Amino acid sequence: MSSLSASIEGIGFWASGMPSWQAARDYMHGGALPTGVPARPTPELLPPNERRRAPETVAVALEVARAACVAAGRDPCSLPSVFASTHGDLAITDYMCATLAADPRAISPTRFHNSVHNAAAGYWTIGNGCTRPATAISSHAASFAQGLLEALVQLAAGAEAVLLAAFDAASPGPLAAVSPSIGLLGGALVLAQPHTGALRMRATLVDSDAPPAHGRLARLIGGNAMAPMLPLFQALASGDDLACLHAGPLRTLRVEIAHV
Repeated sequence: MSSLSASIEGIGFWASGMPSWQAARDYMHGGALPTGVPARPTPELLPPNERRRAPETVAVALEVARAACVAAGRDPCSLPSVFASTHGDLAITDYMCATLAADPRAISPTRFHNSVHNAAAGYWTIGNGCTRPATAISSHAASFAQGLLEALVQLAAGAEAVLLAAFDAASPGPLAAVSPSIGLLGGALVLAQPHTGALRMRATLVDSDAPPAHGRLARLIGGNAMAPMLPLFQALASGDDLACLHAGPLRTLRVEIAHV
């Protein structure tokens, strides 16, 4: 395929023990982890009651999406969005399967509402009053790369800028045996038409197996299902000019980065 290019205007990041993109950058450059980090973010987008009820996948997705938009200086209402998650919220899936097996009438309407794969996209668009298109993508271990491709294709089709948010949480119960994931991880990018004064990326889909994620971030949070996104965020934090992302069987998304 031909290469797809974009400028990276804003970055958001949240992981267990690492509550911001600045914390991730500091850690990558040899810094210590911050102390007193909450177990999950508290997204300012939601009213207090909704913050408490929202699942942690929604909480981390909204937090990183907001941070990326703030860093980019972009109004969330102006951006089409792409939300990528390996399997959505497996804790809710586990709850629903167990409840359906034991007492189907006891299903919580709120948890059922949050079980859909586009729950985070729905919270984001409703909370911001955003009427731009929102896409939810799941492609197993290739979810981040496919989400990035979708955002880049939207730019190539004429969008001025696009928000990409990727996230996953821990796998509970029997699901952990077939889809292991630990901790909480989210990352977001505001991508725009290529311009000067911002990080630039060029992505090309090639026939090869991407190497597994490695490096300081991967050693700390590589057990999360969204860990395939870490090579790009590590490259952005360290100033490296290349990241290879798993994009499917024998497929790699090769991302070249031009730092400013």
